[in-house]
Amino acid sequence: MKADSAVSPSPGKRKRRSTVKDEPDTPGSPLRRSTRARKPVLPTAEVSSAEETQTPKKRRKRKTDEPVTYIIPDVERRETAFRGRLGYACLNTVLRAGGQGVEPVFCSRTCRLETLRQKGVEFVKELALKNVEDLEKMIQWNEENKIQFMRVSSDMFPFASHAQHGYSLDFADSALQRAGELANQYGQRLTMHPGQFTQLGSPKPGVVEASVRELEYQCEVLDRLRQGRDGVMIIHMGGVYGDKEGTIERFKSNYRKLGERVRQRLVLENDELCYNLEELLPVSEELGCPLVLDWHHDWIYPSSQTPVELLPRINAVWQQKSIKPKQHLSDPRPGAVTAIEKRAHADRCERIPEGVPIDMDLMIEAKDKEQAVFYLWRVYGLEEPVWENLRPAAEEQELATKGRKARVRR
Repeated sequence: MKADSAVSPSPGKRKRRSTVKDEPDTPGSPLRRSTRARKPVLPTAEVSSAEETQTPKKRRKRKTDEPVTYIIPDVERRETAFRGRLGYACLNTVLRAGGQGVEPVFCSRTCRLETLRQKGVEFVKELALKNVEDLEKMIQWNEENKIQFMRVSSDMFPFASHAQHGYSLDFADSALQRAGELANQYGQRLTMHPGQFTQLGSPKPGVVEASVRELEYQCEVLDRLRQGRDGVMIIHMGGVYGDKEGTIERFKSNYRKLGERVRQRLVLENDELCYNLEELLPVSEELGCPLVLDWHHDWIYPSSQTPVELLPRINAVWQQKSIKPKQHLSDPRPGAVTAIEKRAHADRCERIPEGVPIDMDLMIEAKDKEQAVFYLWRVYGLEEPVWENLRPAAEEQELATKGRKARVRR
């Protein structure tokens, strides 16, 4: 028989568990406790006194659906020559909050890949249909609140471009058509912005293949929404991969291999780390691929010329494609100093830059979404918002960036 590695106590010396219970404590005597940490026993008079002075338990407050009154402060008025449309990206804070018996409205219901494997594609399709239904509600809300420009969430159809688990969008065609035709009826512009993983300049074939699938999927969404030329998809050039010129050449080569429908919708955007406006403008002009000017990114990684000086060349490509120009505007969070902090978007934007074209679409990339649009409307007198849908700004903004890293490769 194999001996145990640990030495067991001999039978004669085995410790016996005590069966003696704690004795009641008498006033002035030391407290003896068992391992269960019993409370000291008080004399009868003290017990009754303690019970009388014991604080009653607080009852949990029930949530109510009573309307909340918001105090909306006045704003500092400014002037601008801009008379175009302001839009917001993907999420509506008023609709997302729900309340007063109304379910939250949003278009980014998703799940983990493991959940898809366990529950099957039909589960994911149900999520997608709810997303499209809520897109229609957002479009209607925008009309009632005078907003005519919005970015559609890229997560509306979870894993639709996945190599193994992707699926056809035929099941959602009628729902997408209803939403898109409603937007067209109201004259609203819908755009999309594929994620940062969409990199046509990558040296890895697998990354390029996944990028092409994602672009084809998002193009199909816009097609099924019956969006015209103005329904564009915005992407970045991506990483440098140790060879900026080589990356640009790969991008151009892969761009030319894309289908015609995708190329008609694809536009580039300057970023804050790797590719500024003057580096992308020659690519834009050569390929006939319009360039979105992001003012925040240009502030972090500027060109040798100002955006206003480059605008005539930028807008010329938009005009060649018969697409209405669009730009992006955001502010850094207050107190931002480091490169990481400067990248994070503030809750709202304080100013529309001087030199912005009078008539074009300006996407406000701010944490407060539609509230950031309303704020600029009030500051510049561009439009009168629906007062009951206004929300006050947060008193303080944190510099938290959720671990984003600034990997500058120039």
